[in-house]
Amino acid sequence: MSKYKSVVVDVDKCTGCRVCEFVCSMEHCGVFNPSRARINVLRVYPCTNAAYSCRMCDDAPCVLSCPHKGAMIQDEEIGVIKINDELCDGCDKCMKACEYGSIILENQKARMCDLCCEREGGPACIEWCPEEALTLAFREDGQESGAGSEVPEA
Repeated sequence: MSKYKSVVVDVDKCTGCRVCEFVCSMEHCGVFNPSRARINVLRVYPCTNAAYSCRMCDDAPCVLSCPHKGAMIQDEEIGVIKINDELCDGCDKCMKACEYGSIILENQKARMCDLCCEREGGPACIEWCPEEALTLAFREDGQESGAGSEVPEA
């Protein structure tokens, strides 16, 4: 089990409506644009959808792969990875190291889910999910939800 909480999806509830993507892009960028969201919806099978975002990995490979010391720092308490825009040059080594595809480049800077840590009330995607498919929880190894649904490969 991970030592950090992250946004977890119950694939049995997720309809693939993409509200989470729209809400995330509005919260972080001020626009409704799913390509700028830090959470994404993946169609796993013709009738199965799953939202995915940063998993707040223990010993995060993205942080370890960054060649610029201090550009990516994982908060020891909550696991959120913070990006120092002054040091990040958009080299994409973190993107390649993330096996979940949870990092995007925006204006040549790495971006990933930060659990809306600046927002009162926590992650906007969880608040606005119409199916209540998203929760903030400790992730079990190899599982996407407490219901035992398998993790979709990104």
